[in-house]
Amino acid sequence: MPWTKEEYPDSLKNFMAPVRNKAIEIANALLEDGYEEGRAIAIATAQAKEWGENRDKQIRKKNA
Repeated sequence: MPWTKEEYPDSLKNFMAPVRNKAIEIANALLEDGYEEGRAIAIATAQAKEWGENRDKQIRKKNA
């Protein structure tokens, strides 16, 4: 199931929007490549976090 900015896995709810959106983008690409959902989410989360860190972006919401 492809995710959107409004509908995404609960595991991404505490991420800042730019990082969460990157994770959604990556996860959707992985799904298209045949990865199963759980694996796609795990890989996308790690890559989006790294993407954010490399751009000095805040990764998680402050209250998380």
